[in-house]
Amino acid sequence: MSGRGSKVALGFVVAGVLTVFFGLVLTFVGPIIIDDQIVKNTVIDPNNELTYTMWKDIPVPFFMSVYFFNILNPQEFLSGQKPVVEQRGPYVYRKRCQKDNITFHPNDTVSFREYRQYFFEPDMSAGNESDVVTIPNMLVLGAAVMMEKLPYPMRLMVSATFKSFKEGPFLTKTVGELMWGYDSGLVDFLNKYFPGMLPSTGKFGLFAEFNNSNTGLFTTFTGQDDISKVHHVDSWNGLTELSYWRTPQCNMINGTAGQMWPPFMTKESTLPFYSPDACRSLELVYERQGEVKGIPLYRFVAPKTMFANGTDYAPNEGFCPCRQSGLLNVSSCRSKSPVFISHPHFFNADPVLLDYVEGLHPTEEEHGLFIDIHPQTGVPLNVSIRLQLNLYMKEVRGFTETGDIAEVVMPMIWFEERGNIDGPVVDTFYTNLVVLPAVMEYMQYSFIALGALTVIVAALVHRRLKRKEDLHPSREDQSLGSTRGVGTHWNFAPRPTQLKDFSASRMDHHEWQPSRSRHRHHDDDDDVQPFYIGVPVSHRRKRRRHHSYASDPDRAARHSHYEHHTHHQHTRHSYCHDRSEQYGDDEDSTDHQEHLDPSGESWDHQVAPVVPR
Repeated sequence: MSGRGSKVALGFVVAGVLTVFFGLVLTFVGPIIIDDQIVKNTVIDPNNELTYTMWKDIPVPFFMSVYFFNILNPQEFLSGQKPVVEQRGPYVYRKRCQKDNITFHPNDTVSFREYRQYFFEPDMSAGNESDVVTIPNMLVLGAAVMMEKLPYPMRLMVSATFKSFKEGPFLTKTVGELMWGYDSGLVDFLNKYFPGMLPSTGKFGLFAEFNNSNTGLFTTFTGQDDISKVHHVDSWNGLTELSYWRTPQCNMINGTAGQMWPPFMTKESTLPFYSPDACRSLELVYERQGEVKGIPLYRFVAPKTMFANGTDYAPNEGFCPCRQSGLLNVSSCRSKSPVFISHPHFFNADPVLLDYVEGLHPTEEEHGLFIDIHPQTGVPLNVSIRLQLNLYMKEVRGFTETGDIAEVVMPMIWFEERGNIDGPVVDTFYTNLVVLPAVMEYMQYSFIALGALTVIVAALVHRRLKRKEDLHPSREDQSLGSTRGVGTHWNFAPRPTQLKDFSASRMDHHEWQPSRSRHRHHDDDDDVQPFYIGVPVSHRRKRRRHHSYASDPDRAARHSHYEHHTHHQHTRHSYCHDRSEQYGDDEDSTDHQEHLDPSGESWDHQVAPVVPR
């Protein structure tokens, strides 16, 4: 049984080593498999039904919240006092985006137009579109700044035209009219006699050109040849660079279209994207790590240098003429209108801007811009794009509408476009990108730990069995019933004083005392249990291996022969014992005596047979 136990222990050792090896293989192969699946599902390919559908028709609900700066003291403001504003809103609109005119090209790019629609959500809003607010009249006050350098008579004539169409310095309209347009005789006149002067040909509204429109023809990389380029813009409206700005760097079209980014991001990565509404490329930087609904994410925010002027940040010199830091002059792409973009409430802008307007309270939590990205896939999990539209105004001689207005960058509205993954999409995302990789990771470490534990325990068991086998021979090891081809039973019993010397491989014959035979005769020889002490284990096994007692057919004859041989040996031993007393111990006389077993073969171990009882 000991030998069998040792083999079982060795088997467990081998199994443990294989388990550890399998765990180590998973450690290296597992991440490769996951990354390969991410690449496969990130590529823009119609064969990837799930991801292609997500890219084509964004399943995440997006909302645009609009806040108006209602002027509380328009007449005082017109007379030169500081304007006082109050924030009104939010007025929330659900935004629906859908890509159309999708065309794949041989150079691993795809072209598309993204159409957008807005639907008012009264339940999510703080008021209705019928609410009335007062804001600066962009057509009048903006035109006055644009025509500042015209001859004075021309300015007077334009001012008279404004009065004829009953256009004043401020607009008091409903939210719906200010957002999507209102009827204006002045607008119709300008579109008729000065086409292209206004950004829209129909009604004039702050978001009239956004609703039911597209953002232009984008051509982006599919990632088939290089996954690091997936979603990156190759061209916009056929252009690979812009012409709005003063330097090639500022005119570059960098990054993606602002919806998805390449996978495998790190904390050193940035988030570049091109915004047609801002007429330039923007870039967000890593801020911190976090998670949403159990999914890990990286938060990217707008750096303070995004809207810094050329004095504070030299690379932005190409976006000038500039004013204070925190303002982006977009007049070059807005029909020369003196419009500036900033963060809401002039967050991260020059503090002097807050001194010109009363009622602004910037905070990062409410007015900061950020995008939360799943770093492994480049998919946005939570998006909040917050921008403010401002109008530069001042007193212009010849335009009585400007009154005595002090020079100011006046906030008009600010808006937030936000969206986050929710519902079945987030469940699928969590299962495929969090649960499965975690299970694989736990499995690989579990295999390593289990295999190592199995090897250690099995090795200890095997060692213990070997020691037990050497110190305490088993019942089989004590049987010499199977000797070299004969049925002889050898019974050896040393004197108690000699037990300590049994570690020697051989012992002199005269050191043994003939003991009383404990051999019992039974009719069934299988019950005979031989008793021997002092014979090395290796010799016992050798004798059992070559002399099987149970397999010998002529058992009875050999048994008789054994009795005769035992008597003969006893007589001979007595004779030798008497001789040793008479002549003394002679080492040569005993060491070279050979004891023959009944088969006639010599056995050179000097042990004395015991006479049967």
